[in-house]
Amino acid sequence: MNKQLNTCRKWVWVLMLLTFTKSHAQTITAANRADWFKDARFGMFIHWGLYSILGGTYDGHTLPDESFENGNSWYAEWIQQRLEVPRDVYRALVKQFDPSKFDADSWIKEARDAGMKYFVITAKHHDGFALWDSKVSTYDIGSTPYKKDILGELARACKKYGLKYGFYYSHCEDWDHPGGATPSWTPQKSDAQFEQYWNEKCLPQVTELIQRYSPDLFWFDTWGDKQEKIFISDKRRDQLIALIRKQSPKTLINGRISWLNPGNDIDFLEMMDNEYPPELLQRPWQTPATMVHSWGWHAKDYNWKTAREMVGYLVSNTSKGGNYLLNIGPKPDGTFPAMAVRRLREIGGWMAANAEALYGTDPVLIKAPQHVCLTQKSINGKNYMYASLVHALADSRIVLPVSYDAINSIHILDTGMPIKFEDADNKSIAILLPQKTALADDGVTVLKIALK
Repeated sequence: MNKQLNTCRKWVWVLMLLTFTKSHAQTITAANRADWFKDARFGMFIHWGLYSILGGTYDGHTLPDESFENGNSWYAEWIQQRLEVPRDVYRALVKQFDPSKFDADSWIKEARDAGMKYFVITAKHHDGFALWDSKVSTYDIGSTPYKKDILGELARACKKYGLKYGFYYSHCEDWDHPGGATPSWTPQKSDAQFEQYWNEKCLPQVTELIQRYSPDLFWFDTWGDKQEKIFISDKRRDQLIALIRKQSPKTLINGRISWLNPGNDIDFLEMMDNEYPPELLQRPWQTPATMVHSWGWHAKDYNWKTAREMVGYLVSNTSKGGNYLLNIGPKPDGTFPAMAVRRLREIGGWMAANAEALYGTDPVLIKAPQHVCLTQKSINGKNYMYASLVHALADSRIVLPVSYDAINSIHILDTGMPIKFEDADNKSIAILLPQKTALADDGVTVLKIALK
């Protein structure tokens, strides 16, 4: 009898706990849905698909190649159109897609160790190939020799390492479906043809991605070109948004769902490729950016940005309330290029010492000197401002419009070295930097300013 009574009590407590947890769980609303995104600051973008097999070269021609009318581009993920690869030849790449060295855990661990807080991958790019086994198309991972659930493995790895995750989905252009939009220099489909694609492939595949993988965000792609003007009407935009909101209230939607008119129901603005706004924006936003020129793997694109340059973009965006989504184009075997790994780890080293100046911070609403980015936050009731020096300065004496009486101390964040400062005119302070710091010899240096 006592055993039965104890069992009953146990289940009563379990039910009470479940009820309490459910009642205290935060309800997702338009006001709080993007809170995690605003705090995340730094994410990994992945462009990976059939185009990765070609690596920017087809039939002896390598992008950019001006012998083709539209070949003057580094974007290897556009190779089918830019180098005029015949449809049947490109489609045959499905039988070659077998990334035997793909390891979702290693990808996401690299992202986590670099300080990234979320992850976005091309579930379907413009070529129409789906990186999952889709029920509405056979042009997908299920038709390759590999067949494994790449997106599922990545989603599980993101949960393991504490990253949010999402999918790039090309909702406008689809070069494989008879009704999908194609590049602006090609003959365009009729609205009726596009409507067939929209209902047969786009909407069902977006639904599949939500129901199978429960993504935290969707990354859609338009850029104000002719196809968007023709096909992505406000009605279709709103139809797609409504579908996502109904299926998954938590899932964020970016502004490039309709570059020309994103409307008010998106969650964050998306800049153009490698575009960096010069000033603070009032809505959440991010820059999608590359480490080289191309997004997809391009074996002959050697234009690697330095870690210092990319850290500078990250810091600058953070100081303006924005995020930095940094892209890697994995090789066809599923590995990251060696230089991409090097850059991630160099950035991760900087983040290990300086992340305090980025995460949980807000922009500072004062005008900073050129090449100085300001953020601020409170820690245990004490207020701090961070001044990040993203380029070499013309003078080792920098002036900030902050009262001398408001400052307790200044030191370099990663070394703890104290920095002298003095009163300047017009309620400002002059920070007296060592010449090595002013010249940015050691990359992006962060000053931690303790406020009274």
